[in-house]
Amino acid sequence: MLLLGFFFIFIGAMLAVIALTSCSNDRKVESYDLTSYVNPMIGTDFTGNTYPGAQVPFGMVQLSPDNGLPGWDRISGYFYPDSTIAGFSHTHLSGTGAGDLYDISFMPVMNPAKIAPAPLGVHSRFSHDREEATAGYYKVHLDDYGIDVELTATPRCGVQRYTFPDGDASVILNLAKAMNWDATVDSDIRMVDSVTVTGYRYSNGWARDQKVYFATRFSRPFASVDLDSVAIETDGKVTGSGKIATFRYPEMKSGERLVVVTALSPVSEDGAMANLNAEAPGDDFDGYRASAREQWNRELSKVGISLPADLDEQTALDRKTVFYTALYHSMLAPTLFCDVDGAYPGPDGKIHHADGWVNYSSFSLWDTYRASHPLFTILDPSRAADMARSLIDFGRQLGRLPVWNMWAGETDMMIGYHSAPVIVDAVLKGLGKDNGVLTEADARRALDVCVATARNASYRQLSDYMALGYVPSGNKDWSMSKTLEYAYDDWCIAQLAGKLGEKALYDEFMGRAANWLNTFNPAVGFFQPRDAQGGFSPAFVPEEYDEEICESNAWQYLFSVQHDVPGLMKAMGGKQAFEAKLDSMFTHVNPDVELPIFSTGMIGQYAQGNEPGHHTAYLYNYTDNPWKGADRLHQIMTTLYTNDPAGICGNDDMGQMSAWYVFSALGFYPVNPVGGVYELGTPFAAESTINVGGGKTFRIIADGLSDDARYIKSAKLNGKPLDRTGITHDEIMAGGTLELEMTETHK
Repeated sequence: MLLLGFFFIFIGAMLAVIALTSCSNDRKVESYDLTSYVNPMIGTDFTGNTYPGAQVPFGMVQLSPDNGLPGWDRISGYFYPDSTIAGFSHTHLSGTGAGDLYDISFMPVMNPAKIAPAPLGVHSRFSHDREEATAGYYKVHLDDYGIDVELTATPRCGVQRYTFPDGDASVILNLAKAMNWDATVDSDIRMVDSVTVTGYRYSNGWARDQKVYFATRFSRPFASVDLDSVAIETDGKVTGSGKIATFRYPEMKSGERLVVVTALSPVSEDGAMANLNAEAPGDDFDGYRASAREQWNRELSKVGISLPADLDEQTALDRKTVFYTALYHSMLAPTLFCDVDGAYPGPDGKIHHADGWVNYSSFSLWDTYRASHPLFTILDPSRAADMARSLIDFGRQLGRLPVWNMWAGETDMMIGYHSAPVIVDAVLKGLGKDNGVLTEADARRALDVCVATARNASYRQLSDYMALGYVPSGNKDWSMSKTLEYAYDDWCIAQLAGKLGEKALYDEFMGRAANWLNTFNPAVGFFQPRDAQGGFSPAFVPEEYDEEICESNAWQYLFSVQHDVPGLMKAMGGKQAFEAKLDSMFTHVNPDVELPIFSTGMIGQYAQGNEPGHHTAYLYNYTDNPWKGADRLHQIMTTLYTNDPAGICGNDDMGQMSAWYVFSALGFYPVNPVGGVYELGTPFAAESTINVGGGKTFRIIADGLSDDARYIKSAKLNGKPLDRTGITHDEIMAGGTLELEMTETHK
């Protein structure tokens, strides 16, 4: 008998064929508006660090309001408890812990503008009572000026519409403006004609040597322009120059509107102008808004869910909203990174062209390799192939795989070389073969750059890792975690080598994949920092947050051997000891240890708000009591994901937290992201339908599902009994039906 647990499913997923600039899938659109179930305010409070503004799926432009103040809470530019807006900029990071971008910031005002001391500057108060947001659209009333601001977007353009009161109005374009880690280095604004300007903003921050070019068109001529240049100072020295343009619109009448359309390019001003002409040649704000809504409906409609009938109306609405908002958040990144002609800059400083495919950037790989990218391989395999190709080409241009790249640069944020699992998964699943995006030649190029990266002795203690079989402690540089992350990536490289018939490489990297055991201390039952002489840290407390462990403690990294769970179980002393450790993970508390900012969504030592443990609850499937996983998953989904601004229990990390929820709500999850198997959990839907392309659907039916009846009594796949705890990727993509009989008892 299978005793698992399930959680979410069907609203109907009938989908229509609409091609998008950055997507060529033949999916259908539902006959009603699923964007009405998207609440972009979820995650804008607490530590979610999401933004509420306008974007199309995976778009280059993220046009969103900025509160105008720096700080951890305002990493995305916007923090729900704030009451000021100081601009609407075109680039943002969704749910990260790194404060950068905020490029090309506009602010409409009625003169005289309200100005506060730096860093706030020109701003207005606003109220959430006069603010609204949904997928592809944002609106707010600027209280100090009586101006309504509306935002929408195309893949490469941001579209603003201002509705003014009577009076003397201006629109300020501030290229000197910067927040958090970002700093303007150089900028320029050029007048093309009475309604058009172009320019650029160069900056340094987390994205090093970032270059953003733009072209802006106003729907009516400006009466005059004031152009100022501001010196940018760092530590008392002039380090850059920022241009500020004030476009004058005197004698505006109440209700008069101005549409401002801005295209971005990573290549040139000419590229930005070409993007503007291709995607937004007119000033029809409502038309662009309708197009953005249509694009989101196409993506959201790839999954339909129907909730259990016994839920009350508000609970059903909240759960549906949480689900579709999570699906929405999972599709904000990675982001489009090429002009309409395919041109994009590489990390080598050269301009490259994506011919027959689409280039992407902003890969938060330490996070997103776990669930986001596996989700894309199901919902959008063509785009997932493009993303893998983007990583391969970036790696070849840089000379090593990217870890966290954006805007043609490598930030080297976090650890491992987790491009490898994303690329290998795409190759093993055969993505991109139909359109030539990932050929065998591409797979071999991928293997070359993966091997070159993994053998790069000068990179992040890989010389020690290769010599000792682990990364030694002593540098306070996440050594223990590096060992585990490298071992997983090495296993992925081995799978690619095996796929391509490279036995010597397969053997080499399978050997390296076993290095996780070299940092496991059987005397204490934990992975533990280990010095170069082989000694384990003597002052070891598993609940403490050690600088040799990456943003976690030893509990949270304890199960980070996704590629060899049976081996980990053996190292822990067998199945019963393994289960006991899982039990303790979710119940043990040490009140003497202060939690850091990244340990949120805590259940015992488990941290849902941070990624290393995201697969842990599913490991109960390897024990004799998988029902325990159902209980934990139900607890996480009902208490740590909610329909309110604080509704994400940690940084969304470019969609990983949300992708976890989408998978878990559907009832399965990739414990090993490259293993091709999804472990069953506990769905939140009575029925769900996933459109897998080619006119096929995969249905999940949870008979008798309720919050109490969350355990799987039996399962059938396409009418035949399922005698295992997981389903394969191929079974999902072939289409069919998984039928689960749910029960309230796990006995």
